Amino acid sequence: MQLVDKLAVLADAAKYDASCASSGAPKRSSKGKSGIGATDGMGICHSFTPDGRCVSLLKILLTNFCLFDCQYCVNRRSSDVPRARFTPEEVVRLTLDFYQRNYISGLFLSSGIIRSADYTMEQLVRVARLLREEHEFRGYIHLKTIPEADPALIVEAGRYADRLSVNIELPDPGNLIKLAPEKRIDSITQAMGTIDDASQDSREDRRAPAFAPGGQSTQMIVGADASDDRTVLFRAESLYRDYRLKRVYYSAFSPIPNSPSSVPFQPPPLMREHRLYQADFLLRGYGFKAGELLGDTSELALDIDPKLAWALANREQFPVDLNRADAGMIARIPGIGLRSAQRIVELRALKRVRYQDLLRMRCIMDKARPFVVTADYRPQQDTVESAVLRTHLRDQPAQLGLWG
Repeated sequence: MQLVDKLAVLADAAKYDASCASSGAPKRSSKGKSGIGATDGMGICHSFTPDGRCVSLLKILLTNFCLFDCQYCVNRRSSDVPRARFTPEEVVRLTLDFYQRNYISGLFLSSGIIRSADYTMEQLVRVARLLREEHEFRGYIHLKTIPEADPALIVEAGRYADRLSVNIELPDPGNLIKLAPEKRIDSITQAMGTIDDASQDSREDRRAPAFAPGGQSTQMIVGADASDDRTVLFRAESLYRDYRLKRVYYSAFSPIPNSPSSVPFQPPPLMREHRLYQADFLLRGYGFKAGELLGDTSELALDIDPKLAWALANREQFPVDLNRADAGMIARIPGIGLRSAQRIVELRALKRVRYQDLLRMRCIMDKARPFVVTADYRPQQDTVESAVLRTHLRDQPAQLGLWG
């Protein structure tokens, strides 16, 4: 196959992996090569760093040939999709060509399993090593880790990559065994542990070379099995706690042509994926626990966001006096984010916070109004039942986009 034909196949095959982000990695010196570009093109995806910069990555598979037969995967052994394979040198050539043209800032590289896990991981590491050592590439590199590979190869990958990811795939280990019989949950978590230990050692020993400074991420497929949101969020919470992951990504299952009967023939609501991302943000940034967000339910509400759902379920904690509450509680108010909560605390050191101050901060007052008290405002909705308030505040049907 011609290189461009391989690119068409292997860029398309990579689109199902959502764990592609550049957040958290320090910017490397690019020796005069700007690398900050945004363009549309085959295999190019866009991610955002914590400071808001758009980062364009070449997102491809080394190959979509695979020894495994994961039922939810388009590249499974039994699938009849077109197949292709890059050599490591071809990936290096593509990356450098795209980078020098300012199309991309870096590379996201994953792969199907060929020959063996060790052989595949060696090929991925070879790409990163050639880029870093022979071509002095200072752009961003995100490598997908093969969990079954030798831990020494995973550690070597971390010396060249800015971020590593190990996909947990499904939140329920029992369902993973059913739908991906060649994969083992213990090998996945062991790979996560290897990355976490090496990252910790690198941080503690300043003389040691940097190891995956952007940390590690993972992906869970939502809707490929019967796992509910409680299972998903409690799994995510444990991964953040046990392996210090930077991000958990959620990917709504997309039915594949000629899918086996072991997976659904209909996709889950896309709004479910969106609500999981919102809940995940509350876990990581706002101090919420999964149990708080879910309460006695097993699924997140689709018609309202998780923070509003929590507020409606805990009306006894509201309204919150913005001139007395701490920043953590203010940030739990629907319509008020972390930055606005901090600004409110800083403002009240100078004067009493008033309703107009919230408008100037661009708080989302349609949601915040029933839950706040200021120096000149107290909500009339104090006594309104939560069910009535929910009907008033829920997302409009046209905004929900429930089905993919």
